[in-house]
Amino acid sequence: MNIYLPIAEVSVNAFLLLGLGGIVGILSGIFGVGGGFLITPLLFFVGIPPAVAVATSANQIVASSVSGLMAHLKRKTVDLKMGYVLLVGGLIGSGAGVVVFNYLRSLGQVDLMVRLCYVVFLGIIGALMFVESLRAIQRARKAGGVMPKKRKQRNWIHALPFKMRFRASSLYISAIPPLIVGFAVGLLAAIMGVGGGFIMVPAMIYILGMPTKVVVGTSLFQIIFVAGFTTLLHAITNNTVDLPLALFLLIGGVIGAQVGTSIGVKLRAEMLRVLLALLVLSVCGKIALELLIEPSELYSLAQAGAEG
Repeated sequence: MNIYLPIAEVSVNAFLLLGLGGIVGILSGIFGVGGGFLITPLLFFVGIPPAVAVATSANQIVASSVSGLMAHLKRKTVDLKMGYVLLVGGLIGSGAGVVVFNYLRSLGQVDLMVRLCYVVFLGIIGALMFVESLRAIQRARKAGGVMPKKRKQRNWIHALPFKMRFRASSLYISAIPPLIVGFAVGLLAAIMGVGGGFIMVPAMIYILGMPTKVVVGTSLFQIIFVAGFTTLLHAITNNTVDLPLALFLLIGGVIGAQVGTSIGVKLRAEMLRVLLALLVLSVCGKIALELLIEPSELYSLAQAGAEG
């Protein structure tokens, strides 16, 4: 059953869109990511123009993240105070990101820029997460299957001013690093159509030092509002949000997020990180391959000039 998408100007199978939304929803529930790093490239692969994919996927991210957040709120695994600080930085970053996105679009370079950003960021983050996760698993095995408690080390973050106490995360750190992390995620959300969880989750663990049990829920909390704000800005300034496409992705995402949350609580934190890293690297490889392979249809500027 094909449906016509008016903004994207293509026809796509409705069940395929529901399936894509469901897969991303499951990943959202398991890993605490909005799923934009996956849904946006998948939309590229089924023929959706990058500008439309970026703007519309942010809408689906909101739905799957809300569904996942509800489950985490019931378990009290959300640091709301940290979420608010991350959110302030995220809203500022998404506003700046839409300005950059519009500028690139005016130059006609937005499609290439979005794909290159995916290759660079997914490659770096995926590799770092994979190496660190393997090391954590090896340490657990050497310790007889019991993960050693992470030692609290004083670093440059503890020397910064404007300190706040985050009781749910058992942290007393400066508000500046969470603001910077939030800003970076908001910027990427607007330019790449991602929730930013694939960057936020490792940043919350390795930079801010948050315990894994509250990272997923807190990440989803921030993603909801940043992705929603990004969708609104894109709809107003670019008119690139395709509502029928968003609706099908949304339905699949909400259902999938509930399934993913149930799966996620049964897996060890370190194993979750390995799986997420492999997924990130797989998507990165697919996009890089498409950039390197010669397209089937080439346009000849020389021929056009000769005909003129």
